[in-house]
Amino acid sequence: MADLVLTTYDWVPEMPRGFVRDLRIRWALEEAGLPYRVESTPFRGKVPEHFAHQPFGQVPWLTDGDISIFESGAILLHLARKSEKLMPRDPAGEAETLQWTIAALNSIEMVSVPWWFLEVTGEPNGQLAGWLQSRLDHMEGILKSREWLAADRFTVADLLMADVLRVEKVRAFGDRPATEAYVARITDRTAFKKVHADQMAHFAAAD
Repeated sequence: MADLVLTTYDWVPEMPRGFVRDLRIRWALEEAGLPYRVESTPFRGKVPEHFAHQPFGQVPWLTDGDISIFESGAILLHLARKSEKLMPRDPAGEAETLQWTIAALNSIEMVSVPWWFLEVTGEPNGQLAGWLQSRLDHMEGILKSREWLAADRFTVADLLMADVLRVEKVRAFGDRPATEAYVARITDRTAFKKVHADQMAHFAAAD
């Protein structure tokens, strides 16, 4: 098997630590039991190699032998093809996993990230807040009736949805007990606790 190499920043400010998106990839790799190593790219003074792997100058990216892949969602799906622990192989289970993985990115995070950005910059947007509330209310209704999003077990869809929903400001946006219980249950997994600690230590080591 080719070496899996995850690249993230060498350092970031304190506020985003624990939320930089290489955590999603670390988490999936741990859940799948795939061997990997973590390398760093400069947060300041980005080098040409960075843009060669990630054209927007962001992180993470993953190299898998001759393959270099960026965007956390794409990387997660790449890893899900390697491990049945992340996505089942039957057509129905795979389709459910794919749809909820994309939903986490397109239906929830696409709304929650700009809402969060406007909140922290002191420029709240009422229409955007209403849109986010509607999306979160729909998720609450779904999570009231199921333990997992797809295939009746943990998949990469749960990993990604929980990571999107665990942002504190989003979690505090309304009273949604089923969502709170879901996020708490998924982030209580051993693999998540390990990679969260690993990411925090990675950035702290560069202080």
